[in-house]
Amino acid sequence: MNAVLGLEDGTIVKGTGFGAEGIVSGELVFTTQYTGYEEALTDPSYKGQILMFTYPLIGNYGVSENCFESDGVKAEGLVVREACPEPSHYTSKKTIFQLMEDAGKPGIAGIDTRMLTIKTREHGTMRTALINGSDDGEEAVRLARKQPGISDIDLISKVTCPEPFRIESPFRDPNKPVNVVLMDFGRKLSIERSLLSRGIDVTVVPGTASTSIIESFEPDLLFLSNGPGDPQQAEKGTEAVKKFSGELPIVGICLGHQIISRALGAETYKLKFGHRGANQPVKDFETGIVHITSQNHGFAVDADTFEEAEVKITQMNANDKTVEGIAHKTLDIFSVQYHPDAHPGPLDSEKIFFDKVLKLAGGKK
Repeated sequence: MNAVLGLEDGTIVKGTGFGAEGIVSGELVFTTQYTGYEEALTDPSYKGQILMFTYPLIGNYGVSENCFESDGVKAEGLVVREACPEPSHYTSKKTIFQLMEDAGKPGIAGIDTRMLTIKTREHGTMRTALINGSDDGEEAVRLARKQPGISDIDLISKVTCPEPFRIESPFRDPNKPVNVVLMDFGRKLSIERSLLSRGIDVTVVPGTASTSIIESFEPDLLFLSNGPGDPQQAEKGTEAVKKFSGELPIVGICLGHQIISRALGAETYKLKFGHRGANQPVKDFETGIVHITSQNHGFAVDADTFEEAEVKITQMNANDKTVEGIAHKTLDIFSVQYHPDAHPGPLDSEKIFFDKVLKLAGGKK
């Protein structure tokens, strides 16, 4: 079917539609990962965004659903150079076409993704509309310009769990159980898997949960998850960090890192085009090691705005010098901007990060 992309700067790009017919709007963002399209499309952090892959062929190993990071596709739409109609993999259950159709989300192929990536790098992330079933570019541009900015949308409420629930680890120590409360701002399931594999019980609470609800579960550690949008929207997360600082160990990933930083006095800002991919180099100041990391974020912590003198920056992006990790000098609080759970992506830092979480929570090494 006919399909068209319209960007807020007036750019119109026509292609071939697949997936569901319809209209979606969101920020057009690109990711540089070669594989892991199942994980990326189902990552709740992409809520409110139209996801474009810089790698030119997507869907070649099909869709197994074994690698999903949530209960389904969370990106608003998909943009690719070429979508593979005949995948080859022994675990494949469906094509990328079927995945998007089943999810009720549109995709567009036959697009010059290199041109759009260069445009985004030069001019920044832009509001975009994708129409599947029409090639009316002027309408797509009008819809792109009409939508609110990402900071004005409450995306957390669209992806957080509705009620608290508990997952018992099959490897738990019955004589000394460890319970982590995970605030769900749009969590990736790989975070749960990393915690559960270390014998940690996980109690997931909504990102809108009050401090009294969190307290009622008697956690050994508070964990703030990743998620979409502007960290300023996560008021309950900031409130929780301020409340439990000094009472509980506190850890965060991605959006959780930004929330913790804001609670400790820092400001956050929107990056020109964000970090999305599986090859971001991060230097650890304590060890001197550079980790290759998986990342997906459009906001960053301003290193010069920390009011809390007891906070130190522990890691930095080797490409653009943005903050990738912080730690409190006297309290058990630390966080990272990237995804050590890394699905998809390298697992350089998974063991280091989650073993430290286990130790802080009072579990065995």
